Amino acid sequence: MPVLSREKLRTLIERPAGTGISIYMPTHPVVDTKQDQIRLKNLLRRGEKELIDSGMRSTEARHLLEPAEKLSADDFFWQHQGEGLAIFSAPGAFRHFRLPYSPQELVVVADSFHVKPLISLLSGDGLFYVLAVSQNAVRLLQCSSDNVWMITPESVPASLAEALKYDEFQKHLQFHTGTGSGPGERAAIFHGQGVGTDDAKDNILRYFRQIDHGLHELLREEQVPLVIAGVDYLHSIYRQASTYPHLLQEGIQGNVDDMSAKQLQQRAWKVVRPYFERGQLEALKRYGEVAGTGLASGDVEQVVPAAYDGKVATLFAAIGVQRWGTFDSERRQVRIYEKAEKGAQDLVDLAAALTLTRRGTVYAVEPEKVPSHTAIAAIFRY
Repeated sequence: MPVLSREKLRTLIERPAGTGISIYMPTHPVVDTKQDQIRLKNLLRRGEKELIDSGMRSTEARHLLEPAEKLSADDFFWQHQGEGLAIFSAPGAFRHFRLPYSPQELVVVADSFHVKPLISLLSGDGLFYVLAVSQNAVRLLQCSSDNVWMITPESVPASLAEALKYDEFQKHLQFHTGTGSGPGERAAIFHGQGVGTDDAKDNILRYFRQIDHGLHELLREEQVPLVIAGVDYLHSIYRQASTYPHLLQEGIQGNVDDMSAKQLQQRAWKVVRPYFERGQLEALKRYGEVAGTGLASGDVEQVVPAAYDGKVATLFAAIGVQRWGTFDSERRQVRIYEKAEKGAQDLVDLAAALTLTRRGTVYAVEPEKVPSHTAIAAIFRY
């Protein structure tokens, strides 16, 4: 199942115009899959009614919900769930994501997808990765402060042996096309628990470079921390191979083959929590330094257009506070409504989503912790 990223969030925000539906629901372990299938079917019936009430013809509503209907009947799909599920469907757009937390059941029919429940997963204190590596296995875990699930891409080698086998196959092809090394060369085989010979170190480095290459497509748009986990001698070699700029200096030491995903998540959270807290404190200090200079604002009518244009470097968004209105991206105009009306959207939600997709940082905080004492506070790049 697709994993949420900034790029995927961008596709949700910038999807084609037209009435769409957003569905959130909690999911459960394998033993409860039938219950979840029934729950989704009920939510789809509710969604169909709301689509028709919004003015959509019944045939169009059923067509819009057809991909989600297929998911509800797919037994294999329900064997691979996290704590929650998010589904989005609109003309020309259908996406679904496994969630690491249990959301409230929610059905929203609107001209834009409802993405606010996703913001915390990509915010400055919401998400991190753990890469657990050994000779025998590779696991990439996507984690929050409370939850974890494994998302290792197929492009990542499953083990050192598989990586070396792939390298030998590539060398064989190169040799037979006249571009390889001389005959008689073969990879050194890695034995034991230590690094050993230079050949062994080279093999591990090749292994880790394949892992890094496989992770690149998944992580290239990310700005969240990555924690390496493994026996101590592997850490320095992986840092040599890694091209991911947000790999933390501190890692998890030990034999990860004996650690569960939950154990790894809990140990990694101790590593990343100070990182998150330090980033937020620095952002608060920076806001105080630039407030009143034109490089910061707590006015939603200024912040939303700035977020759309990629000017917002850091955003504080008040949890549980909505500011309803519309945003005309062509004219860069914001219109504020007194309450939720047809066609309106939560502008705090919009500003947060836009900031994330423009590679900014978002902190979802309690209202009293927003430094502008409004629903939103932004630090501009320029």
